Parts: sequence; C-alpha cells; structure tokens
Amino acid sequence: MVRVLVDATSMPADRGGVGRYLDGLLGALVETDGITVVAQRTDTERYERMMPRAQIMPAPAAVAHRPARLAWEQTGLPILAQQVGADVLHSPFYTCPLRAGCPVTVTVHDATFFTEPEHYDAAKRTFFRSAIRTSLRRAARVIVPSKATRDELIRLLDADPTKIDVAYHGVDPDAFHVPSEQEKARVRARLGLGNGGYLAFLGAKEPRKNVPNLIRGWAQAVRDRVDAPALVIAGGSGHDDDIERAVADVPAHLRLLRPGYLRYADLPGFLGGALLAAYPSHGEGFGLPVLEAMACGTPVLTTPRLSLPEVGGDAVAYTGEEPDRIGKDLADLLDDPPRRAVLTKAGLARAKEFTWTASAEAHMAAWARAAK
Repeated sequence: MVRVLVDATSMPADRGGVGRYLDGLLGALVETDGITVVAQRTDTERYERMMPRAQIMPAPAAVAHRPARLAWEQTGLPILAQQVGADVLHSPFYTCPLRAGCPVTVTVHDATFFTEPEHYDAAKRTFFRSAIRTSLRRAARVIVPSKATRDELIRLLDADPTKIDVAYHGVDPDAFHVPSEQEKARVRARLGLGNGGYLAFLGAKEPRKNVPNLIRGWAQAVRDRVDAPALVIAGGSGHDDDIERAVADVPAHLRLLRPGYLRYADLPGFLGGALLAAYPSHGEGFGLPVLEAMACGTPVLTTPRLSLPEVGGDAVAYTGEEPDRIGKDLADLLDDPPRRAVLTKAGLARAKEFTWTASAEAHMAAWARAAK
C-alpha cells in the first residue's frame, strides 16, 4: 500500500473545473486505504463526509490567502508529509514543494500558458509558466488530463515523456445527468427564461474561452429568427474586457443572460434544458464543460483545439474560432433537429467512457511508480 498525502489547499471555493477534478478524484478513492488529505479548514468537514476512511487534516487558516499558501507549501507541507509518513505527496494544481522529503506527483492541467500566451495577463502567464517548468523538473511524476497536454509539454518544453502519465477526468453521473422536466423548469424560472429556447455556455469568462466571439456568432445566427433563442453565459467571472464590447453590439431584441455562478444542483437542468451547449474555446487541457454537457444529454458545438477532440470525439459538432464560422455552425445546428438528436445520443454514450474511477486508477498507478 502506497501512503499518499494529497494537498487540497489550493482548491477554490467556487468548485469550478479544478475543484470538480479534485472532488471527483477523492470521491473515487473513498475505498482506498493510505490516503491523507490536507485541506483548508472550510473544506475539512466536506472531505470527512466524502472519505470516512481517509485521514483529513486542516491546514493553517492562513492558507486561504494565496501568498501564504504558497509559502506554507514550501515549508509546512513537507513537514506534514514527514509527520504522516507519506510515501508520495500529490500536488493537484501545478505547484509543488521544491524539497518535499518524499517523491512528489503534480497535476499540470494544461499547456495553454505556452500555446495560447496572448490569452493570459503577464503576471499569471509568468507565474504558471515558471510553476510548470519547475514541476516538470522536480516532480517524480507529472499527471496530465489529456494526451494533447502531454504532447504539448514534450514539444514545447522538452519534457521527459517517461515521467508523464495521462489520467483523463471523469464525470459524476449523479451530478450530471439527463434532467427531469421539473429540473429544467426550476432553472428556467430562476433565470426568467419562460418557455423560450436558449443556448448554454458554462465556464470562466477568460479570453481563452472565446466568449466574445460566441456572443457575436450567436447574434449573427439568431438575429432574424422568430422566437430567437437566448444565450445564457453562466460561470465564474474573468478578465476578458472584450466581452463587454461584444455585449454592447447585441441587437436590443435578443436576450443575453449572464447569471454568474449557478448552484451545482442546477447545472443538469441548465445544460440539459438547452437547445445546445456552445464552447468555442481556443484550447483546453481537457474540457470538462463539454463532457458534462454530453452527460446531460445536450448536443455540443466546440472547436477541434488541443484536447477537445479527445473528449468529444465524433459525438460533438465542431466549429472554428471566428464569429462568422461560429454563427454559421450554430445556425446549421438550430435548423437541424435530427442532427441534434443524433449528437445527444452519441454524447450520452461517449460521456459514459469517462469515469472518476478510471481517473483514480490512473493516479494510483502514477503514485506507485513515483514511490518506486
């Protein structure tokens, strides 16, 4: 048995993509012995309920602030690893201790800080580029969520391919499922949608997500339609100033809703109640929103960039990154209900191939390699 200390102190409170990764992974390790999780104090009760067989330890309260967490990662975390007798320390978010006292595994979620540098501000780009380079150099194993991410790390950073393990993310079928009519109606009521159709986007509003061009493409696709479907952009805030410029150009008769974060329990009703989910990203390390939409029975339009074809395969429709192409492909899907039905069926089948159990098994294999 390999004793693993998992550092969950970097998890954001909003439970976005990175939070869902760690929650999915730890939930699949519920029957695994030898797991210790160190978490922020606000998360310890959550993990105690989730993993009754694991040892859950609270980190110092100061780690809620990022500079203090990074400092504690280098000093307090190695001491904790020694105290619990860890054979391996797993860091799930890019950074790791330089001297841990035991082998370290690190999850590098994507390489877009190198492939799409123009979509990040200078400070964030510099920090994560440095963190990725350090992790590739210092970690015993690097875990990535897609072959595309692995290949980009090898191509761009000359990473050692023998040290990189691919562990696809999964989807929780209880959390993301084909919703009932009641679940759909609840979300419609909360968003004030009435009985009109809508297109769904779920994700952070960062430049890499290409939200401005989605807005422009949607407006182009629906501006002349009777009962034009709304566009609902849900998810976290970001730093893409171009979104406001795109919103300002939306014709007054069209409905664009930006509700921010939705309740986790409302996500199946939101995704599954949409005519389609649009995710025209410039590139992803994995693309959880695509997988989650498929699991909710929603046809998906995305781009063939980086990892997205690994997730969507033939079960999604593909588009470009420019507004005209997005608009044309959105219009084609809206005008083709039979094709949307085919994509729905194919997406449901493909989503079942991605499980957190398989992801956990891949992580445990990486931890065993690191321990050797």
